[in-house]
Amino acid sequence: MRVRLPVLPVLTVLLLVGSLLGAACAGGTEPAPERVVPRLSVRVIASGLDHPWEVQPLPSGHLLVTQRTRRTLTLVGAGGAKRNIAFPSAKVWANGETGLLGLAVDPSFRSNRRIYTCSGWKVGSSHDVRVIAWRLDAKLRTATLVRTLRAGLPSNSTGRHGGCRLLVLRYGALVVGTGDAARGTNPQSLASLGGKVLRMNRFTGAPWPSNPWAKGTGNRRWVLSYGHRNVQGLAQRADGTLWAVEHGSYRDDEINLIGTGRNYGWNPVPGYDESVPMTDGRLPGTQYGARWRSGNPTIAPSGAAFVSGSAWGDLAGSLAVAVLKDERLMFVRFDSAGRLVTTRSPAELRTRGRLRDVTALSNGSLLVTTDNGDGRDVVLQVRPVS
Repeated sequence: MRVRLPVLPVLTVLLLVGSLLGAACAGGTEPAPERVVPRLSVRVIASGLDHPWEVQPLPSGHLLVTQRTRRTLTLVGAGGAKRNIAFPSAKVWANGETGLLGLAVDPSFRSNRRIYTCSGWKVGSSHDVRVIAWRLDAKLRTATLVRTLRAGLPSNSTGRHGGCRLLVLRYGALVVGTGDAARGTNPQSLASLGGKVLRMNRFTGAPWPSNPWAKGTGNRRWVLSYGHRNVQGLAQRADGTLWAVEHGSYRDDEINLIGTGRNYGWNPVPGYDESVPMTDGRLPGTQYGARWRSGNPTIAPSGAAFVSGSAWGDLAGSLAVAVLKDERLMFVRFDSAGRLVTTRSPAELRTRGRLRDVTALSNGSLLVTTDNGDGRDVVLQVRPVS
């Protein structure tokens, strides 16, 4: 019974976000960074949105945006012009934290026109969370259901801890980060798809062949890692490693380096006991500690993407993380071994309210969505300027 922790101790958010930023910007005693931290240009490129959960670019230059509660798949064109793509939105179940959530565009979209969503879904008088593949028509007006890749992700009546983030990895697998649906037994149970990172074939929905229990039976065949609370972000670093951002209880939001078959230690039983540690060392076997954690209280980090390009200076290679409760964009740097180095939160992204998602574009800029509700939300383009 042991917890495997990073070699470098993880500092609290108070130190990392406050002290490092203050030292860097106010002439503190921290040593000067090796490269310059650039000023950031922040521009609104779409407005009038409501709880946008994810934004992804299409090869045409349009953007696709999922709006959680409105249950709309929205196309954003030149000048921020918007229209909704027709799809069976009446089937999407939305309540609380669940609705139309994760979005991914197939790397071969030019030829197969496939996109993927993760959402609440009505099933008779009940509902679940499911991953669905769609095909967009040539005029980008209609999304046709191709295949339900995975149904039965757990959901509860309030929509709490519904997940659900999608990412197509560079070797072609689709990974899915799920919430535990606020059921205490889900994270540690390999029979449940909740509180997991799942990995599957993006065309068929079949378990990825190298999953740790791919040759077993039942839901465990899809599990890549387990013991998660509510996965909010997934990102793949240039070295191929997979990282997940996770909401904590009243303490310890986490950024985890995902490994095959690893247990990240969330076990809120009996009932749904949120007083237990996010990484509970009392469990059998090895539990893997976070590479970054917020400490107490939480700040509610969400979507994330790795930053690339020399124009980002000392922020290049960092994980850019949207933060909801503490209303900022957080750049977290890890070394090549996955150990925490620095955390910065530039002033330019501290005045936009709650931030939900980050998407990295091929030109090196970032797309960031706000999550303030009441139709006041926007998509921001963030880029470094000299």
